[in-house]
Amino acid sequence: MRRVRDLVVLVVRLELQMYGGLLRLVRRRPDVPPGTTPVRYVGAVAALLWGITIVSAVELVVLHLIIPWHAVRLAADVVGIWGLAWCLGMTACHYVYPHLLDDAGLRLRTAKRTPAVEVPWSQVAAVVVAEKGRESSRSLQVEDGVLHVVVGSRTNVTLRLAAPLVVEVRGASYGVGEVRFFADEPREVVAAIRERVS
Repeated sequence: MRRVRDLVVLVVRLELQMYGGLLRLVRRRPDVPPGTTPVRYVGAVAALLWGITIVSAVELVVLHLIIPWHAVRLAADVVGIWGLAWCLGMTACHYVYPHLLDDAGLRLRTAKRTPAVEVPWSQVAAVVVAEKGRESSRSLQVEDGVLHVVVGSRTNVTLRLAAPLVVEVRGASYGVGEVRFFADEPREVVAAIRERVS
């Protein structure tokens, strides 16, 4: 019973976060606190996200026009509007919750308000542009002491750490010596990180 409750809480939080992201996008207020530099990562998946959203909108209209029964059409409209809002919210979160650079370090996010991982500048030994593909598109992956913060099954910036950093992924703790993530402008991000750690 507890697992069901935890799952419901997780789904409700995710849903509210997506609508919050959509509201931020409409108001043009990304979650970028003063004194931080945003690092965008939506480029790898923007076309896919907008494509799904457009298909969802077209589906909503088509179903409304072809379903002859009022009650069924109304139910399809409600589900379609909810699905379209969900798609818009998911897309919005990729725009309004970027990775962040600040005086303390790098905060990597995965279309969520809360950072997936925080890397203090004192932990960064080296940073390079390194395009890597991943078989899985799961946003957080740990393998062989490397944390992959994946966007569109890709990463393109690699941080080598001075000492292992403990990260939590899906309830388990891991020590990682390297962090790989995706940025829309990897060369600019690497230059900005090098400037902060030198």
